[in-house]
Amino acid sequence: MSAHNAESVTSSTGARVLVVEDEDPIRDLIVTALRFTGFEVQDSASGLDALRRLGQDNIDLAILDVNLPDMDGFTICRKARAEGIVTPVIFLTARDAPADLRAGFTGGGDDYLTKPFSLDELVLRIQAVLRRTRDRQRADEQSRLVCGDVTLDESAYRVWRDGEEISLSPTEFRLLRFLMRNPNRVMTRAQVIDHVWDYEFAGDPATVETYISYLRRKLHDRDGALIRTVRGVGYALQDDGAIHRSGNQQERP
Repeated sequence: MSAHNAESVTSSTGARVLVVEDEDPIRDLIVTALRFTGFEVQDSASGLDALRRLGQDNIDLAILDVNLPDMDGFTICRKARAEGIVTPVIFLTARDAPADLRAGFTGGGDDYLTKPFSLDELVLRIQAVLRRTRDRQRADEQSRLVCGDVTLDESAYRVWRDGEEISLSPTEFRLLRFLMRNPNRVMTRAQVIDHVWDYEFAGDPATVETYISYLRRKLHDRDGALIRTVRGVGYALQDDGAIHRSGNQQERP
């Protein structure tokens, strides 16, 4: 590995990086370079210890050597993914055969760097993976509506209340989404029909009340504290706090 240009790459992210490498000189060189570049660094020479840290410590990215004495990097990554750990992983290895590349990426790895490598390239790859990861997280956050203890993920078409996932029909989902986009605002039946059933709706307006009842039952809102009925006007989703959705405003009825 070459360190001659490590100084040329700067970072102020302060991201927490775990370096797992059993060869002391290589590990020390990587740790020193990353700390100089601005990262917070932890290090380990053990695969088992790395897996424990990934599950317990607040790690933003892991650099895993593939050839560790107790547990190889591919296995660490597979086990971490099986446990629901999504921390991005960059593999370091002397292997460069296509089969090894497939093993790394299919096991949940985010990038792959073969030895020997320059520290400049390693830092740039770390920054690129972190940037992609944060972009994905931002996109996930922007696709979620949160109102009190109700969360709706528009891209995944899923709903939770107080951590419990709720199964909704497509119409129920659209109805809840419309109400969540307009918290604490009374939506008339006509407005609900226009946004949930579209303008082609030709059914009984009482259908809206029926679907409100379905939603209340599924969301365990038997007393109507969550979805309030304003007699003769319409319905409002109650939110004592502020609804939040990154980068988005309330939908105009």
